[in-house]
Amino acid sequence: MSRVAKKTIHLPKGVELKVAADVITVKGAKGTLSVHALPGVSIVTSGDAVNIELAEGADDKFGGTARALLANMVKGVSEGYERKLELVGVGYRVAMAGKSLNLSLGFSHPVVFEPPAGITLEAPSQTEILVKGADKQAVGQTAAKIRGFRPPEPYKGKGVRYAGETITLKEAKKA
Repeated sequence: MSRVAKKTIHLPKGVELKVAADVITVKGAKGTLSVHALPGVSIVTSGDAVNIELAEGADDKFGGTARALLANMVKGVSEGYERKLELVGVGYRVAMAGKSLNLSLGFSHPVVFEPPAGITLEAPSQTEILVKGADKQAVGQTAAKIRGFRPPEPYKGKGVRYAGETITLKEAKKA
């Protein structure tokens, strides 16, 4: 069994884990998440500890994957996930319009982005966007979609970038 699958997952207070025949559901303060059970993997709970066990002849990769998915779900429903984006460029700004984002990214029109279910968007300032949610994959995918409207360009670095992301700038053409 893989080293990842051997690690125990501890359930915080207020988090419930239910294992059905083919679906694993985790319920907590931030919401409810579920995933299909992987073949040859069984979930063993004892108190607030959860362990992964593999059936005879099952692939090791399924054990590590199942443990990682389960740990991400437990963290998501208890603490939640957050991704921060920054807008860099003159005139690039964001404003909230209800639950949707209104982005000014240098186009002839504003870009309006509606968040998917389970995702909340915040704009603490005109150049920052916070993407929050319980599902790690959905938070990352939503942040990537917003970044995709105007990715950072390689000459001046203008565009939407992740917080802390370093953009390698190219040298301008010399005459």
